[in-house]
Amino acid sequence: MSYTVLARKYRSQTFDDVIGQDPIAQTLKNAIKTDRVAHAYLFTGTRGVGKTTMARVLAKALNCLAVDEPTTKPCCKCDSCVAINIGEDIDVIEIDGASNNRVDEIRELRENAIYRPARSRFKIYIIDEVHMLTISAFNALLKTLEEPPSHIKFIFATTEPNKVILTIQSRCQRFDFNNIGPASIAGQLKFILKQEKIKYEEDLVLPLAKMANGSMRDALSLLDRMISTGIEPLSSRLLEEFLGCPNSEKIWNLIGQIGDSDAAETLAAIEDLISTGISEVQVVDSLIDYMRDLMVVKSTGPDSELVILTDQQRKRADELTEKFDIAALVYNISTLEKLRWAIKNSDTGRALLEASLLRFALSEHFLNVDELLSQLRAGTSTGIKKKRPAAHNIPIKSIAQPTKSQISEPADLSGLTDIHSIRDNWQSLLGVITTKLGPGTGGLLSSAVPARFEDGVLTLEFGASAQMQKRMCESNGRIEQIQTLLGEQFSTPVRLKFETAAEKQTQAAPDVSRPKTSGQRRNELVNDPAVKTVLMGLDATITRIEED
Repeated sequence: MSYTVLARKYRSQTFDDVIGQDPIAQTLKNAIKTDRVAHAYLFTGTRGVGKTTMARVLAKALNCLAVDEPTTKPCCKCDSCVAINIGEDIDVIEIDGASNNRVDEIRELRENAIYRPARSRFKIYIIDEVHMLTISAFNALLKTLEEPPSHIKFIFATTEPNKVILTIQSRCQRFDFNNIGPASIAGQLKFILKQEKIKYEEDLVLPLAKMANGSMRDALSLLDRMISTGIEPLSSRLLEEFLGCPNSEKIWNLIGQIGDSDAAETLAAIEDLISTGISEVQVVDSLIDYMRDLMVVKSTGPDSELVILTDQQRKRADELTEKFDIAALVYNISTLEKLRWAIKNSDTGRALLEASLLRFALSEHFLNVDELLSQLRAGTSTGIKKKRPAAHNIPIKSIAQPTKSQISEPADLSGLTDIHSIRDNWQSLLGVITTKLGPGTGGLLSSAVPARFEDGVLTLEFGASAQMQKRMCESNGRIEQIQTLLGEQFSTPVRLKFETAAEKQTQAAPDVSRPKTSGQRRNELVNDPAVKTVLMGLDATITRIEED
């Protein structure tokens, strides 16, 4: 007897057997119970998620000969059920839309549809890949689909519903099949392995389920390939040898080396993966999946149900999260996704991969503007978490902090009660702010001038070109620190209000009709007072500017 592949042998036979599509199965069961079965259905979804299987189950439920009316539990033993299972029932006609897509074939279907079924209640047409029909074929089907004979049911299945014309879709009840979750696929794989009496290791099932990408048929096909090796027990090692799946331990090791900022070991870990025959794109795909798991574990804890991992993998992920923060993982994932497409279109994919992963590993050498100003304000060059990605990457040559001797001691500023005295002593106030809160904050406020002081509210006015400085003064709790310091100087509580000079803003309004060149944008950034403040305070230089 010829071998039957697992995807056919373990095909779902009833609504209760269908994996991962419970809402659709329940809806169809309720339609049968209440005698509200539509004359046409459109099943959509990716390959291997159960569209054709559900169509056959529905056909059996409507035509089962063991009962006198449609049932939600077909017997699967009568002549009709058995014939439907193997696709040979005379009243359930399965048509491949890809090879029967011409208008003449659809006209023939329409002519035959008027005849009653030979032995069943309904004549059912199951058209797979219906999107392959031509426009003329669709139009030939319209009238029959809109007003079919009472004994006719249509079930269409497609992976590309956008190609099915709207006049057809509007005449059908549409059900969108979801990708099947790895947990559901893993449970079914374990069941089949036990039924087949094949020994396996627990660390095999989850990686195999994830490789299926939501398709039960793909999962069973992969399992068939594993079984055909003749090696027992089945283990995750076989995934690497026979299916080209990257070794999970090697991926964890690579992420660990990135987290340790070890450039040499990061390159060695990449070589260890690629030397096994794994492509650069596969490495990137695996890193995206694993870093996504780290991001979820970091956000929700190692026991989260949002990640599908073994107990050992959860423990390993929890350990690795200590080496990253969430912002770094988010940045890494988005960068890897862009890298994936770049590698596919490049002849130097390995160099791109190594350069990007080294950038992750050496991210402690890159700081963003807010963090630089925070360092200046705190008066220290340490304490920045090394794994946070840079928004504007500025490699720092050195961090030279001004000493107290370099900043003149401000005069006594107590008793400032009106806007005139504040304006007269504004430079002295900036000196106090620079001394107490750091040159970063002082540099930002140097772009503002006192405008009003009424009822304890000091209004500072920024020029139209100082929008960035205004926003930075309002962020990271900086405004509260300035208010506290000014309150001490004025001997009375002070609240700050920032605004932009309206007339200057109007004069400096950009010409939106003419987009700026890259050179103009670079000059604006380099000459921005906030950027100058950072560069002077840290004795740094800009080596590269990246635009989002």
